[in-house]
Amino acid sequence: MLDNMKGLMAYSGLSAKIRAMQGRLLSEEDFLTLVRLPDVTAAAARLKQLPAYEPVLRDLNASLAHRGDLEPLLRESVYLDFSKIYHFANGHQRSFLELYMMRYETSWLKRCLKAIFGMEDRAPDPAPLERHLARASRLPFTELAAASSLQELHALLQGTRYRSVLSHLPEADSRSLFDYEMALDLYHFSQVWKERKAVVSRAELPKLTEFCGAKFDMLNLQWIRRCKKYYHMSPAEIYALLIPVDYRLHDEELRALVEAGSAEEADRLIAGTWYARHFSPFSGDTLEEDYSRILRGILTHEARRSPYSISAVYAYLYRKEHEVDRLIIALECIRYQVSPEEAVLHLAAR
Repeated sequence: MLDNMKGLMAYSGLSAKIRAMQGRLLSEEDFLTLVRLPDVTAAAARLKQLPAYEPVLRDLNASLAHRGDLEPLLRESVYLDFSKIYHFANGHQRSFLELYMMRYETSWLKRCLKAIFGMEDRAPDPAPLERHLARASRLPFTELAAASSLQELHALLQGTRYRSVLSHLPEADSRSLFDYEMALDLYHFSQVWKERKAVVSRAELPKLTEFCGAKFDMLNLQWIRRCKKYYHMSPAEIYALLIPVDYRLHDEELRALVEAGSAEEADRLIAGTWYARHFSPFSGDTLEEDYSRILRGILTHEARRSPYSISAVYAYLYRKEHEVDRLIIALECIRYQVSPEEAVLHLAAR
């Protein structure tokens, strides 16, 4: 009872804000209406009418819009919502949000690395992040976007939490983009797991641990299976890619999975995990769909059970990001004239 009262007092204003923002999330009927539209320009005009997306699409000329114009603006709506929540948060809640924000920062750094490696035609636009994340982040987004070499990028990261994870960049020019992206992802996930105890209350910790633990376990399962099925990597190479988290998958289980002789053997082992026993359906063939479904279920359940807690914040941000991912899929279906019936199947897989 005392924990509930503390939660009510600490989260009353923030929870009210999140409830208002939840009212702007799209329904399945909204998605069905969207995929029935004849082209991307019609979809852009429709999205401009929606309260959640009008602020970022306000200056877009819908009649000239292409799918490539819409995706970054839809992504910006996530940053906008994050900044609204950050504005209403107190100091302790902001500590959690700053840890959560690592997902946006690492994604940005990977885009900067792609530009340096010549994998993108132009440098990423820092303006959306500067507009919405500058208060919460210490990254110099504009300067990072202009970096033309690994050495420049590394120098700009001095004074940030990423200075050590990428400190080897200037001396390791032979490493691939994949190496750098994996280093950032592993650092991000490891820090979230390590710092979670410091950014939430004792009452909230089990909820955050359950969600993060399940997420990291299932990401490890996905990576192991991909490495076995598509890349035929050695156990030593696979071990280097795994998130160093021990939750429902214990060392012996992970070792057996990594050292399985084939993807088929790995699938049999996956079918015997805690996740397969507690969530049905769950299999190697459907890991990505299972991952989204299970995490969404955990967060939705916790947010309903504890509306005045960090679970409500996490659940909203997850739902918003998931919505934007689905919108981008819907736009891709419209662009390629996929039938509404088939488009709905693609959306359901998310």
